[in-house]
Amino acid sequence: MKLVIVNSILFAATIAGSPAIVETLPAASPPTVAPATAVPDDDRIRIAEARRLARLVGEKLWPGWSRAPFAVLLVTKDQEFLVHHPHPTSSFRHLGYDSLLQSDVYARDRRYETSLLATFPAVGGIPTIVIGQPKNTEASHSTRWVVTLLHEHFHQWQMSQPDYYSTVDGLGLANGDSTGMWMLNYPFPYQEKEVREAFEEFCRRLRDAVVGMRTPKYRDLLRAYSQAKTRLRDTLSSDDYAYLSFQLWQEGIARYTEYVVAQRAGAAYRPTENFETLPDYVSFASDAEQTRDHILNELMRMSLKKSGRMAFYYAGAAEGLLLDRENAGWRDRYFKDRFYVERYFKKMPSAQPVGEERGKN
Repeated sequence: MKLVIVNSILFAATIAGSPAIVETLPAASPPTVAPATAVPDDDRIRIAEARRLARLVGEKLWPGWSRAPFAVLLVTKDQEFLVHHPHPTSSFRHLGYDSLLQSDVYARDRRYETSLLATFPAVGGIPTIVIGQPKNTEASHSTRWVVTLLHEHFHQWQMSQPDYYSTVDGLGLANGDSTGMWMLNYPFPYQEKEVREAFEEFCRRLRDAVVGMRTPKYRDLLRAYSQAKTRLRDTLSSDDYAYLSFQLWQEGIARYTEYVVAQRAGAAYRPTENFETLPDYVSFASDAEQTRDHILNELMRMSLKKSGRMAFYYAGAAEGLLLDRENAGWRDRYFKDRFYVERYFKKMPSAQPVGEERGKN
């Protein structure tokens, strides 16, 4: 089974049963070289910028990230364009080599929704970013679209780890679901009053600690956050806490990553002239500031009942920011010690170690 990570949606595919995966490879085409293909020019510029940003900024943040697949399926009104895919299937026709994208380009008639922002094995069993154009997605301007593409590219890196699927299965949360849809549909107690109150208090304390990092009260604020997380853990069953932790680790740190990439790009990255002259260009510094404000505002007014699983994106992102303050080397442990981000702190003040053995039975 292949589990599928998505920004706000989750898909699953069984290797043996998915038509998109068992298609045969197309016959080899003679190599051609062209400055452009039928991919719209603005989209070519955005994809090329995302790859450049990943190489120059993302790799420094997460050493080894550049080894992840970077297959992209761009969904337009009538067609889908596939780039940087090692094994395009027979449903695609070869358009030629694009010198800006530095990739062969393949196309087929559109199959997916134009609003999609997702990562799943859409073509040939390879984790592929399936993404619509900015005007059709929640990533409504070029800079946000590029940063969102890197959020999805981070999921490609997660999924490409050799033991990713086995460690996820080891959580024991599927309850017989062989499709992977449990990642979306797990019966987390979003509506229970005790859980809602504990989670929302945890979010407020987490926000206070992030906002107060450079104040004299920071250690007290960090202690209050740690204690609130302990109380939250104690309101949950061990399975519910494992699900929460998995989401914080997977989706929360992906959201953290898109913010930090934009922040670092704003400070030390010069976009290409092609990208800067797009009509909807926004500086990376501005996008980072808006993303941080959004994360902190969502934590302050958190309603678990309304936000559901999306709440974990904001909380996990903020925990990543605290980890940067508390343990500069925490990212070295990310793939070695899954899925409880609190383990990456060097020392949590006045809080017991948290792990899968804790929580209500």
